Amino acid sequence: MESAPLVHDLPWTDVWGQDAAVAQLQAAADDPTQLAHAWLITGPPGSGRSTLAYAFAAALIAEPGDDNAMRQVLAGTHPDLTALRTEGVIISIKDARALVERSYFSPSLGRHRVIVMEDADRMVERTSNVLLKALEEPPEGTVWILCAPSDADLLPTIRSRVRILRLREPDVDDVARLIVARTGVDEVTAEQSARLAQRHIGMAQRLATDADARARRDETLRAVLRVRGVGDAVEVAARIVALATDDAKALTAERDEAERESLLRTLGIAPGAAVPPAVRGQLNALEDDQKRRATRSLRDGIDRVLTDLESMYRDTLMLQLRPDADLINREIADDLAALAKAWTSRRTLTVLDQISTTRTNLEGNAAPALALESMLVTVASGRTP
Repeated sequence: MESAPLVHDLPWTDVWGQDAAVAQLQAAADDPTQLAHAWLITGPPGSGRSTLAYAFAAALIAEPGDDNAMRQVLAGTHPDLTALRTEGVIISIKDARALVERSYFSPSLGRHRVIVMEDADRMVERTSNVLLKALEEPPEGTVWILCAPSDADLLPTIRSRVRILRLREPDVDDVARLIVARTGVDEVTAEQSARLAQRHIGMAQRLATDADARARRDETLRAVLRVRGVGDAVEVAARIVALATDDAKALTAERDEAERESLLRTLGIAPGAAVPPAVRGQLNALEDDQKRRATRSLRDGIDRVLTDLESMYRDTLMLQLRPDADLINREIADDLAALAKAWTSRRTLTVLDQISTTRTNLEGNAAPALALESMLVTVASGRTP
């Protein structure tokens, strides 16, 4: 199979495997008759939708050939770019209103003002309503770019006001080649990581370069396979939450400390010095933001575990339907073959349904440990609690 090519010219340098989408957005940036006032870029996690959004923003804002301005946009520092990268579990009405307010500013340096909203699927209905008028009648010179896994994740009223651009999902071999090129890992590790990440580019890169992450994934799947009763369910649920918590801390701790040091330096407070009461409120606000980000990081980590478990039980179902099926989790093929013989396909489907229910419950702010315990009771019994 021919590999998906890399695009080397700014601002599309980091866009990979989306030639059709790049061609459409390049045409829109160059030809006002093809430029919609609001876009929705959709694709599965790891497909590069945010990378493409910022590349499009750079093409819209900077004059052709102005590489310096393009780099400013890609770095998120250009004054005509306003971006919302969700740090909480949902996008707040306050944040949405701030975006709408910025959307009415005229471009200061560039050709357009661009508003990028990542994770637009994290808007509740009230927040979506805040955007409706701005999306329907934006001021001249402003372009909105929303990103979400699927257009079905947004309200019909939002979908009707945007042009939808759906990204292609890369093949495992495509992702593996990219991981080799980016990281220099061996082809076997790259293929395994791309396959286990189910073509999620960011996760594949992390698995390829972090042996501990691969080990945690393997440990989690094998622990779930050993669940036989309520006691096991409680123990394994607690272990999953602990692993996800450790993972979230590892991802956010360094950034949190850097943000704290930067704020204190901006406020003129020397390292190790006491924080004056007058500025303590700003530090508390930063810590609150970091706590919300940690909560989201934990929930995203648990959601990734659920995705891995879905892949394991889908492998089981495939073996029940077709013994020669190509598996995602080849490393535990013998265990899955034994499970496929021990269970009925109906039981496997029941477990898959319960994983989906668990994901929905977690999105509704259910306690992670309790939601996982309920799911694992179904794994042990084959019955929905």
